[in-house]
Parts: sequence; C-alpha cells; structure tokens
Amino acid sequence: MTGKRTAPCGTWRSPITADLIVSETIGLGATQVDGHDIYWTESRPTEGGRQVIVRRSADGRIGDLTPPGFNARTRVHEYGGGAYTVHKGTAYFSHFDDQRVYRQAPGQAPAPVTPAGDLCYADGIVDVARGRLIWVREDRGGAGAEPENCLVALNLAAAQEDPGTVLAAGHDFYASPRVSPDGTRLAWLSWDHPDMPWDGTELWVAGFQSDGSLGHAQLVAGGRNESIFQPEWGPDGNLVFCSDRSGWWNLYRRSESGIHCLCEMEAEFGLPQWVFGMSTYAFAEDGTIVCTYTRGGLWYLARLDPGTGRLTEVQCAYTTIGDLRAGPAGIVFCGGSARQDTTIVRFDLTSGRFEELRRASLLDVEPGFLSLPETIEFPTGEGLAAHALYYPPTNRDVQAPAGERPPLLVRSHGGPTAATNTTLKLVNQFWTSRGFGLVDVNYGGSTGYGRAYRERLNGSWGIVDVNDCVNAALYLVGRGEADPERLAIRGGSAGGYTTLAALTFRDTFKAGASHYGVGELESLVRETHKFEARYLDRLIGPYPPCQDLYRERSPIYHTERLSAPVIFFQGLEDAVVPPDQAQRMVAALKAKGLPVAYIPFPGEQHGFRQAANIKRALEAELYFYGKVFGFAPADCIEPVEILNL
Repeated sequence: MTGKRTAPCGTWRSPITADLIVSETIGLGATQVDGHDIYWTESRPTEGGRQVIVRRSADGRIGDLTPPGFNARTRVHEYGGGAYTVHKGTAYFSHFDDQRVYRQAPGQAPAPVTPAGDLCYADGIVDVARGRLIWVREDRGGAGAEPENCLVALNLAAAQEDPGTVLAAGHDFYASPRVSPDGTRLAWLSWDHPDMPWDGTELWVAGFQSDGSLGHAQLVAGGRNESIFQPEWGPDGNLVFCSDRSGWWNLYRRSESGIHCLCEMEAEFGLPQWVFGMSTYAFAEDGTIVCTYTRGGLWYLARLDPGTGRLTEVQCAYTTIGDLRAGPAGIVFCGGSARQDTTIVRFDLTSGRFEELRRASLLDVEPGFLSLPETIEFPTGEGLAAHALYYPPTNRDVQAPAGERPPLLVRSHGGPTAATNTTLKLVNQFWTSRGFGLVDVNYGGSTGYGRAYRERLNGSWGIVDVNDCVNAALYLVGRGEADPERLAIRGGSAGGYTTLAALTFRDTFKAGASHYGVGELESLVRETHKFEARYLDRLIGPYPPCQDLYRERSPIYHTERLSAPVIFFQGLEDAVVPPDQAQRMVAALKAKGLPVAYIPFPGEQHGFRQAANIKRALEAELYFYGKVFGFAPADCIEPVEILNL
C-alpha cells in the first residue's frame, strides 16, 4: 500500500477513460476460414458502428474487405449475425442499409445479388455443386402479421437480382443450413412459436433433387424440449450436432447405427442462438473435432476424437472462447481472458502455437489498474445457489480511507438467456479503477450451467433474476466488501428489466441505470419483433390469458413502490424495446418526485454503436451516481440534467 494516496471511492482518477474505451476499442467476431485466408468482422464505434469484413491473407497481410459506405450487418431476427460468407476469395454479405445481399469478388466493388425490397438474409452458405447460395430469408413485406422466414437458394448465374427460390418453409424460424461434403444433402434447424431456439429446435435432413429442390425431409433430432445447436457434416459424411437432451449441451453424431453422444459431460458445448453463425467446434483436417466448452463459468479448448470419444484439453491462456472455425489456415477463434479483451487467435495444431491476429482493444492497460474477477457462488432463494463474477475496486495509485466500504455496482446481463464471461471488459474496469466494486451476475436463467439452471427463470422472470441480483449484493455486503447504503444496479435490455424490477419490488438498491430496459411487459409482447414475440410465454406465461401477471411484474404499474433514483439511456430507433418504454417510466418517476434522468440517442437501435453515444452513456452514468451518492468524479464530465434533485 506504500505510496498510494487516499481518496473516497468514486473519486479515483483512472487512465481507463471513456474516450480511450471508444477510440481504442472495436468489436470482433464472426470468424471465417477460406482456404489459407482468415476473415472476421470488426464493429467500429468511430465509424458510427459500421461492421467491416476484414481479411488476413495467407502471406499475413491484414486489410479491410468491406469498402467505405458498406456495413456488413443483417436485421434478420433483429439481432442479426451470419451476415456474410466467403468462397474462394469472393465474399457475399448483407448490407445493413438496404438488407440486400452483395457479391464482392477480389479486386471488385460490391454488386447486388438480391433485389431491393423487404427481404432480409442471414446465415448464408455456398452450395458449390449447384453454383448458388443458400440463405435464411426473412420477408417483411408480406400480408401476414409477422415476417415470413424460410430457406432460399440464390442463383449466382441469374441475369438479374434473384430474391431466392424457396427450399424449405412452413416453420416460424430457420437457421444453420449445411450442405453435406458430397453435395447431396442439406441439414438445417427450425423451430416454432412459442419456443426460443434454446427451448426446443428440430434438426432436419433432406436430399437434393435433380432440379435443386429438396426431397422428403427427415426429422433427425430435437423437439419442444430439446435444443439442437450447430449441426455440421463431418468429413466422413456423418452429421454432428449439439443437443441438451441429457440436460447439458453435449456433442452427438448421427451415423448408420443411430445417434450417439461423443463425450458425455456436465459441461456446455452449445450456446443460446441469439444470433446466427455461432460456432463452438469444427473439424480439423485429420478428422478430429476441435471444440470449446464451458464449465463453472470458464471456457476450455479441447480436441475430441469422434471415434473413441477421448477428449484432450489444450492448454491455453484464454478463458472465453467462441466463433471457432477450422481450415487449411488452421484453427481460428475469438479468445479472451481476465487480462485480455477479445482477440482473433490462430492455433496451429501441429506446432501447438497460438498466434494473435487482432485485438479488440489497442489500449495497453497497466496491470495495476486491472481488477481480476473472482468466480463466486452464493446462496439464493429456495435453498439454491447462483453464480457471479466479482471485481473488487483496483487502482495502483489510490486507496480508500480506512473503514470506507466501496459502492457496489451490480450488473444484470441481457437476454435474459445469456451469460457473462471472464473476458476483459474495459467498461467494467472503468468502474473498478474509480473505486467501485462490481459484481456481474449469472442469475438463474443464464446459460453455461445446464438446462435445469437455465429453466429456473421459466414462469419466474422478474423474481428469480431479481432475487439473485439482490442476494449477490447482500453476499458481498456480508463479506464486508460493499457499502449497503451505496448499492446500485445496472443492466441493458432484459438486464434493464431486472434492474427496474429490482428497484421497484425490492429496497436493496439505492440507485440504478437502465440501458434500453423493459418497464412494461405487455407492450413488449404487443410491439416487439417476431423472434421474441412469444419469448415471454415461458418466462411469464401466455398472453393475454396471463395479463394480470404481466401487469403484476411490470415496474411501470408499481411506481409507488419505487424509491430510488434512476437514469435511463435509450436508442430512438430500437425495435426490440420501443423508446416509449423508457419515456413512460421517466414520466412516472418525474411525477412522483424521484430523481430521474433520461438520455435518448437518435440513430441508435438496440444497443449503442456510435462512439459519441457510448462515451456519453458511460460518463453520464458515473456523473449520476456521483450526485446520488455524494462524491465528485475526477473526470471532467458534461453535466446531466437530473430532475427532482
């Protein structure tokens, strides 16, 4: 402790500023391998959140593939993902502005493949044998109440733009089309309302007819209570997929002798399919499977022999691993750890060498300012335990006055069927380096702990998640690591709902921040997009039969029970959580006389992508807590108008 100055928590000066976070940090993901070339996407806040396809060629050169003016992002399911595919150097991608598919051949400008209109495309693959593309298509211009989803083939030799020939239709949702190695069969996933893909999906296989259409489709696996994730054809022509039929997403193989689990473990090899194109395993050139799985909040890299079922862990520095692909260029994935932000990594199976190709953050943070997470398991409702990551206040230059307990920020992740992880998040470090403790809660309903843990939230959204966030805070108060009078909760989207519900129905927290959060559940059901239109059937109950329950769980109808200040951040083009949700909550708090602040962002959708808005939201939240908890941040922050304060 020698040499440290003493200052109240919240006032500590930190080099991890909002300016540095937005200027030196990008989003990385969506890896692809095409021969010896490696591709990924970069979401760049300094370019208005534009998503760019980047290529690393076989000689090691890295450069943008997507030219200025193009944004490789799709709106299918609103959350998108799977916006591009590459074959022999030619990329095919969905352009966000018009949602048309464009072809970009080497050295040429992008040219449209699909016509202008109300069609959106995602999760595309190249059907080499027939010289065409196969995509999930979402038609938003039909006469029905909802968009229509199907699988289509796009003819690359067509004289004009092709909207696609329907291959499979009739289900509410489709994903993961995969052509067999010999080009004779197609596998895909489908599911129907009211299920989400982590509740129940169906895996189908059909053979191609001579005209390119599909013959009789056979149901291979899945159903209302079995979630199938990432089907892939092995080099031997057998189909591999993840299923949670045992209660855990494990790998299975379908062969002539039936369906067999390749390696039964109480671990998750699958993920909730919030976006298209997710991948946790791939076939190496020798036929073995390189995979990643999570257990106890940490991710592991391994090799699996599908013949023997032997799983061999590969030692590496990464505790979060995703977007795993394989090809002649090697094994490629997105990796991260408590000391390192998301990184594009190439792994050479022969030498065992890891090569880092691109880091999400160019900011090299001095270790003395980094808070390392502790995995905690704490008691919660009904004699159960829940999970979280705890980050203590950490700053090499400053210490709290003797006897001062730090304020604690409880983070409730979105989804709610999602999970936090150990990857370095500079936004978390923004808080801990200023004297806040932060606990990132994987409340009941989160993935990574098996299906039973995930299903704790069924019928209990707004109860189980709130209890777990409250109990995480109380657990740390009990350990002497948090000030009970300075507990705050923050969250975005579904995490924003948990935040507002915790502030309304419990009195544990003294302040909160809702980032595009849900305040009124009925509106969410009536106004949200197709993908989530029936999501709450399981989380709360069918609507309208359970209308009373929706009103009972909606903070907007119970503002008389709310006694803590709240700040709201909202994108004005949000189609997932409409802006009027935040506006109605703000009006109610204003009328009640509670301190409240509201910062809307024109041009933003669900989640903020523009650098100026990310910076403003982060600094404004700090300013807000400073006013509520009575400290003055060291940062120079544009003031926030706080009503009733």
